[in-house]
Order: sequence, then C-alpha cells, then structure tokens
Amino acid sequence: MLLEIISPEATLFTGEVESLSLPGTDGSFQLLENHAPIVSTLQAGKVKIKGNISISENYQSKFEKINKDETLFSISSGTVEMRANKIILLSD
Repeated sequence: MLLEIISPEATLFTGEVESLSLPGTDGSFQLLENHAPIVSTLQAGKVKIKGNISISENYQSKFEKINKDETLFSISSGTVEMRANKIILLSD
C-alpha cells in the first residue's frame, strides 16, 4: 500500500507500507492491503506504521523507529483516507 503523510508544513513521508494502525475518534483501527474505502477523523495518539520504511533526514525527528519493521508517528489530530490501496494521512 502507498502511504502519504502530509502535515501543514510539508509531505513528511511517501512510500510503501504493510499496515497502518491509527487512533480514530471512535476507537483505534488498522488498515491493511485491499481495505474497503474509508475516510475517518483521528484523535491525539500514535500512528503505528508497519514495514521497512525510509524517512527523509529532514523529518526523522518526527518519527520514532521501534525496530526494522515498526515506526511510530505522533499526531494531535488528523484525517485519513484510504482508497485503491493508497492512504493519505493529513496530520496536525
């Protein structure tokens, strides 16, 4: 799946991921390949990205690498859309 993480300042990440766990306003949920189309609001929390991803040096301070295949990204709020195996995460 293709993931794009966009903040008001810049596009922080674009790349392939295996799954994404998100802090939804109605509870946490996970997005996997071939998930049904969805749009959801997000609350403050950590987004868990699964996959061996590479983050630009300029934005590494915004991400927390747990291990080779897991990375956390903190948000205060946001919106996520998934359609046709492309995820767009708008974060504050």
